[in-house]
Amino acid sequence: MRMRRYQDLEVWQRSMELALTAYQFTTSYPDAERYGLVSQTRRAAISIPCNIAEGQGRSTAGEFLNHLSVARGSLQEFETLAILAHRLTYTNQKQLDLLLEGSESISRMLTGLRKSVERAQGAPAGRAVEPRGRSKAKSKRYTL
Repeated sequence: MRMRRYQDLEVWQRSMELALTAYQFTTSYPDAERYGLVSQTRRAAISIPCNIAEGQGRSTAGEFLNHLSVARGSLQEFETLAILAHRLTYTNQKQLDLLLEGSESISRMLTGLRKSVERAQGAPAGRAVEPRGRSKAKSKRYTL
């Protein structure tokens, strides 16, 4: 059964909290990073709940799954940026641990939601999908 509102998804709620935390932490980054690491970190963080929301609002389960995949990619981008900020000494170990723990939790929830959507549509996990924009005869097959 599909939820009516993306706001009801715990993974969306948690990813919003992570985005807020990212915004708070990046306020202390050096001014020289305003258009670099600050901007990139904030965009990656907010992309996670935005893609969950957009995907949930789409008309097919396949579109939702695609947006969940994009959300996972943004989550991994966010983790990478958080690690870089720590290595540049913009955050301390406690802050990094908080961000990575939140990220790990969201990753598990994304996996669970993805499996739930796949079960609901009757598709087995790890099914083959066609890349967009190619004919089936000439395309390579990828496994999710």
